[in-house]
Amino acid sequence: MVCLLRFLLPASLIVINDIFAYLFGFFLGRTPLIKLSPKKTWEGFIGASVTTIISAFLLANVMGRFQWLTCPRKDLSTGWLYCDPGPMFKPEHYSLGESVPHWFPWKDLAIMPVQWHALALGLFASIIAPFGGFFASGFKRAFKIKDFGDSIPGHGGITDRMDCQMVMAVFAYIYHQSFIAPQNFSVEIILDQILRNLTYEEQKYLYEQLGEMFHERQLGQN
Repeated sequence: MVCLLRFLLPASLIVINDIFAYLFGFFLGRTPLIKLSPKKTWEGFIGASVTTIISAFLLANVMGRFQWLTCPRKDLSTGWLYCDPGPMFKPEHYSLGESVPHWFPWKDLAIMPVQWHALALGLFASIIAPFGGFFASGFKRAFKIKDFGDSIPGHGGITDRMDCQMVMAVFAYIYHQSFIAPQNFSVEIILDQILRNLTYEEQKYLYEQLGEMFHERQLGQN
């Protein structure tokens, strides 16, 4: 099951990165970044990267407050509007202690675990994903065309707008499956790992410990 936040957050970060790359490049751009995209500048790239990473951290906090974005979904029914979104969206409190001046208004911070993951998405969206656009630019130059299409006036076609999004979508899926999605282990898989990785003495110790745990649980139920 997935929630809307896992789609909207990565997509929003690409949009934010594009917008601020343009703004920083327009107002501060002096140094060309890559020949494939003559209008790209180092100033725009760096400014957009910093802005995107900060935005990822803050945007994850804002989105994580709405259940219609965080509730897991299986279908288009309305039951998913109310749920327990899980520990990923429950704030954890970090005390700043004496590391901040006495006049500082916040003595502790409430940060959702999803915000730490959002930093990884923001880092990818700002540093790696733009190369999807660079690749698309090189592809168009090779075929001597300006845009892939003309369905969006002034912006080309859908592919011209989605080049970075496609790279980001692949990364977001792999990251989610690797670091966020719960892993399902069957009894057969666990037993196989025990037999492969534990010595005979360790297996015997595990067996004895499990026996004691089951015995204590039975006594507790009686």
